[in-house]
Amino acid sequence: MPELPPLRRPPLPRCPVPRESHFLSFSRRFDSARERRPCGALTSASLAEHWELHAVWSRMGQNDSILGSLKIAPDVNDALLRGNPVVALESTIISHGKHAMFLSMLTLYNTNCRNINAHGLAWGSFHNLQTAKEVQAILKANGAVPATIAILDGVPCIGLNNEQLERLAKLGSKAQKTARRDISHVVASGGNGATTVSATMFFASKVGIPVFVTGGVGGVHRHAETTMDISSDLTELGKTPMAVISAGVKSILDIPRTLEYLAPCRLDTPEQCARLIYANMKLGLGSGMLIAVPAPEEHVAAGNAIESAIKKALEEAKVNNVAGNAATPFLLSRVNELTGGASLLANIALVKNNALIGARIAVALADLRRSLKNGQPRSAL
Repeated sequence: MPELPPLRRPPLPRCPVPRESHFLSFSRRFDSARERRPCGALTSASLAEHWELHAVWSRMGQNDSILGSLKIAPDVNDALLRGNPVVALESTIISHGKHAMFLSMLTLYNTNCRNINAHGLAWGSFHNLQTAKEVQAILKANGAVPATIAILDGVPCIGLNNEQLERLAKLGSKAQKTARRDISHVVASGGNGATTVSATMFFASKVGIPVFVTGGVGGVHRHAETTMDISSDLTELGKTPMAVISAGVKSILDIPRTLEYLAPCRLDTPEQCARLIYANMKLGLGSGMLIAVPAPEEHVAAGNAIESAIKKALEEAKVNNVAGNAATPFLLSRVNELTGGASLLANIALVKNNALIGARIAVALADLRRSLKNGQPRSAL
């Protein structure tokens, strides 16, 4: 295959950094000791850029690029080749994410269960699709190319167009909720899969997308000391070089034990996040990081109400012996009911805020890579 000609990289839009914004980054801890290593320990002399994609592009043109067994949307393909910022997005938010909670909220105002099902799923699918499009619009408005990831007809797709997004929304729960462990089966069977955090990280890393935005990630479940229930999101962070931008771990989990699984440090700007991501990439550590974005001030009060609802829902789950795979759906449904739908609205607001911050981090990372490529003396951190 002939070498691709060098491409001139157009200037990237620069976004203002919000004042007093705080980021908390967690890198997966592998050492058995309990020490916390400060981020400053990574500080070193300037690192020359040597950005490599994880595979070779096999075809370019107006149509989607085929990378081995992956299908890459044209805008995503072009942005990656030019070194422009790209942000990965999961697809479970479209097919599985909000409509189940929306159905629970509708239960408060309806009594006919059949009508609730028929109406709730249709409205929920529409709402999911609108939320996904709004998140993509936020990324675009702030200088990043969105790359929603899903498996359609057995083909992993990196970047979905409007038609594909609508198809996924119509499929709803008929599209298999796909974690990393499910990928081979969905591909081999020619099925449709909506990617979770772990599967999205896997595919994004394969094509060289370093930043991924989501709502909240999984972690150590409550009573994990007896159930051994730990989300695959955490194990994926330990073996995939990806910066996951989220609001942190889901509130229904055992947050203290989840933090013990991770090694925290504080970052205050998108530029600091970008330097940490770049250093992690260049050092070849092979692990990812979780960047937790604080909730917007206007949603802090809602967070307090949600926490109270979580405690009550946990008590109900214990009384009713709800455990295992049934626990999370039950808790999400009850919390949404107890808050009168406030938890749903807060979650949507958090996803949009994460998209805003994620775009700024991706732009800062692209700027950093370009400045090092041009020979400007800058530290990696």
